[in-house]
Amino acid sequence: MKKGIHPKYEEATITCGCGNVVKTKSTVGDLSVEICAECHPFFSGKQKLMDTAGRVERFRKKYGIPAEEAEEAEAEESEAKESEAK
Repeated sequence: MKKGIHPKYEEATITCGCGNVVKTKSTVGDLSVEICAECHPFFSGKQKLMDTAGRVERFRKKYGIPAEEAEEAEAEESEAKESEAK
């Protein structure tokens, strides 16, 4: 390798807005991020399905899916996800 052309690869601290701190190495230095894997809704399991203006009901009505059947399918999916997580 040529000397003097490569950036320094030093220890860095990544700080999230939620307070999570991760130590790693980087050529940039210390970083500050808004969201991380600890607080992101997808990774933390706190993701919510938001029904905006009755879209789910309109979809069910359009395709003739009864509400009870859809709720049972959602319950089965959540149970499957929980068993995979264990």
